[in-house]
Amino acid sequence: MNEPEHPESVWVFGYGSLIWRPDIAFHERQVARIRGWTRRFWQGSHDHRGLPHAPGRVVTLVPERGAACEGVAYRVPADLAAAAFEGLDHREKNGYQRHDVLLEFRRGGTDVGVAYIAPVGNHAFLGPAPVDEMVAQIARSAGPSGTNIDYLYDLEAALWDLAIEDAHVFELAHRLRECQAGG
Repeated sequence: MNEPEHPESVWVFGYGSLIWRPDIAFHERQVARIRGWTRRFWQGSHDHRGLPHAPGRVVTLVPERGAACEGVAYRVPADLAAAAFEGLDHREKNGYQRHDVLLEFRRGGTDVGVAYIAPVGNHAFLGPAPVDEMVAQIARSAGPSGTNIDYLYDLEAALWDLAIEDAHVFELAHRLRECQAGG
């Protein structure tokens, strides 16, 4: 990987709720992508968008050759990084681990960063399912952070606002709207 552009700071890459609700102090926000990963609603949420006995579905990154996932990178100053990671470690405790990633910024350049990824096989991993099964689970799930429906729609809106294409997210949101309309 390249040497960090800002050694006095760290980039944190968000591809799910971190896009619209980072809850960390940062000095800069940029659209970025990481290669070799794809965003999928394959992680169980027992603590935010679901409950221990009825998990919701949230996104994680899954390795995929030739894929790229766009999201938002936040540059966190070094003196605030410990507090940021303490909060993020708690927020992402349900199966997520820190991974070093190479960020490619939309406006040019690269830098190293950190992404929270829930690896395949972690204790809360749900894996793939037919679209209608995922939509049904999302439609009925809620937890301390709100409904799983809101999570999906908030992610969809954030991606649209940033001109980020994601067929998986958009298909789930479209199908959920059809189901809510009785279709």
